[in-house]
Amino acid sequence: MKKLILICSLICYTAFAKAQTTKHTPEVLDTIYANDDKNVALFFPNPIRQGITGANHFVFTYNREREQHFGLLQAKPGKESNLLIINNNGDIFSYIVKYKNHLKRYNYFIPLSTAIGNEKPKKDLLTNLDTLPAPRFDKSAYYERFCSYLIKRTQRIGRIKTRQSGIIMAVENIVFDKEELYFVVQVDNRSSLDYDLNFMDFSITTRKKGKKKSLQKLYQTPSYVHKKPTKIKKGTSARMVFVLPKFSISNERRVVVELNETNGERNLALLIADHFINHPN
Repeated sequence: MKKLILICSLICYTAFAKAQTTKHTPEVLDTIYANDDKNVALFFPNPIRQGITGANHFVFTYNREREQHFGLLQAKPGKESNLLIINNNGDIFSYIVKYKNHLKRYNYFIPLSTAIGNEKPKKDLLTNLDTLPAPRFDKSAYYERFCSYLIKRTQRIGRIKTRQSGIIMAVENIVFDKEELYFVVQVDNRSSLDYDLNFMDFSITTRKKGKKKSLQKLYQTPSYVHKKPTKIKKGTSARMVFVLPKFSISNERRVVVELNETNGERNLALLIADHFINHPN
């Protein structure tokens, strides 16, 4: 007797656990069956604003004047079709509908979790998109591409050149782009010794007026330097680009480009007139 009671208790507990699991597990609904003898009712979490069937032998009726949470589906024999439902809050539901002579189910309670989307973006999603940082502009990569392009060009701005002891320095081009000036410089080593490049500086000089005349220098720091070598072997040349923030000068000022040799005295200074700075390519 005790054994029989134990078995019955176990069966009841198993059935209860299964019922609880079924109750809390969301139903995945993708196909709804209907016919022309019975009404199949669909209940949605929000009132229906629009219901559309894909074929004339399926009819979905709902209250168009006063929004309600349910609609009725009927069908005549024919090929399967689809049903699209839009709630008044924009939630979208989509199903396959089929004709069936004998129905096992007449009522469907549709959970919100089965919505396939919303016809308009959620407000909080738009807010999040507005607060996202703007894509970062990779300026180094842009400098690299544009400077490589300038080095390959044969465009010249004028004759800006100086020489000393077989070392020739020329500013071949000055180009304005995106609020910056690009100085294309070429150094030729026609001497019998390699040239070890220490530095190349850019500055703006102003001649101080008065009895004791002197030069005042304002050094310009490049934003980017492209292809500047540390050594220029004898009989070779090197082309490089210096990117400086945009500036202009009066006719009383000059830009000075200074080339300095490491452990040597072959130092060059090249003056650039205001015309070339104020009218770049």
